[in-house]
Amino acid sequence: MNNIPKVKLGIIAVSRDCFPIELSIKRREAIVKAYDGEIYECPVTVENELDMLDAVADVTMEECNALVVFLGNFGPETPETLIAEKFDGPVMFVAAAEGDGDLINGRGDAYCGMLNCSYNLAMRHLKGYIPEYPVGTADDIAKMITDFIPIARAVIGVKNLKIITFGPRPQDFFACNAPIKGLYEIGVEIEENSELDLLVAYKAHENDERIPAVCEDMANELGVMGNNYPEMLPRMAQFELTLLDWAQEHKGTREYIVFADKCWPAFPEQFGFEPCYVNSRLASRGIPVACEVDIYGALSEYIGACISNDAVTLLDINNSVPASLYEKEINGKTDYLLTDTFMAFHCGNTPSCKMCADRAVKYQLIQHRLLEPEGSDPDFTRGTLEGDIAASDITFFRLQCDSEGNLRSYIAEGEILDVATGSFGGIGVFAIPEMGRFYRHVLIEKHYPHHGAVAFGHYGKALFEVFKFYGIKDISYNQPKALPYKTENPFD
Repeated sequence: MNNIPKVKLGIIAVSRDCFPIELSIKRREAIVKAYDGEIYECPVTVENELDMLDAVADVTMEECNALVVFLGNFGPETPETLIAEKFDGPVMFVAAAEGDGDLINGRGDAYCGMLNCSYNLAMRHLKGYIPEYPVGTADDIAKMITDFIPIARAVIGVKNLKIITFGPRPQDFFACNAPIKGLYEIGVEIEENSELDLLVAYKAHENDERIPAVCEDMANELGVMGNNYPEMLPRMAQFELTLLDWAQEHKGTREYIVFADKCWPAFPEQFGFEPCYVNSRLASRGIPVACEVDIYGALSEYIGACISNDAVTLLDINNSVPASLYEKEINGKTDYLLTDTFMAFHCGNTPSCKMCADRAVKYQLIQHRLLEPEGSDPDFTRGTLEGDIAASDITFFRLQCDSEGNLRSYIAEGEILDVATGSFGGIGVFAIPEMGRFYRHVLIEKHYPHHGAVAFGHYGKALFEVFKFYGIKDISYNQPKALPYKTENPFD
């Protein structure tokens, strides 16, 4: 996944000059020893502003892109917070707990110092990441550092991200439209293009000498049973190369790229296939391609890819589970109610590695009904990757800019059940505790669109911290029944 940042972490200890500097150094060394991972230990312990400049220069020279600022004692408020201003990357602030020495010469008062650190960060309008409980022993802080890595990866990625779009949002899917003001607020760049630009670039890749190798890779990925239309592979390989080349040629000052493409109704007829399988392949490499020009869907997917360091997908919160299927396959086998379950679907953009073994390239049934003659064999509506999505823990989430230009988000952890859907597309039976209430009092009440990003695992904690880091005030989640939503009728 070369579209996902690699975090190189450094640690800088700080010390208030009226406390023993040896206390901060000794405690910093203990953290590095306790941490089970790579971390650069800055030799400069910061007591003043000149130390701060030396320390930042040192970690920058070592190519660190994320930092831990460690208050080994009370800490110098101004120099320690200025590290967050001078260093070009996410910075976590943590503090030492007492207990590794006497409480006279060995007392550091970092518990107190963290309060002033937080106050000074706010006074200077600086962003620093402070864990849920930021004071701890060496082992405690080593665990905080482990938790910080995926958060830092997402922050670095978003800071260096460009979203490339092709085409306006489809008219009947206006819900995917949203103000792009919120993108600039968190540092994301955007490049908007027309479908015609993409078609011109695609035609320029005809007979590209790399096409046979991509076709071979596709055939190997699909296997004999999944490669229903081998004659389609050259077209899809040509499109994959078009997108990858466009990404390289249009990065500009950014390191990472995601796409949000208009995939219907004009696309299949003009390009000769559906783009879904190609989209799935790029998503498996950490390059999400959001359907229906869903810009915030693409951004959400990318954040999920950075946090999970794994493939993600974008799905419709699509249809209810029939009561008959629930009674036969779910009720009594799990604790989920019928209203906790739903089916999430998209035409065929979910990576092959997240689907059941019988997945295959097929055709888009809905588009075939709409665009091709009734009763005809599918032609240009072929190109979806279809099958049931494999059972897995999941996190369903979205970062969205509402109609007023405010960023908001939701996060819900759950799972994909090992239940055959008996349906078409890339689809799965999802279960999220208290989904019915979440659906009504978050998704409907707060006017979210039907698309949600899916990370394959439970990543709610890290996502929550990332959204909190960006100052998002409204972070909704699937609240337990004992905690009613503000709009929930207490008399039900």
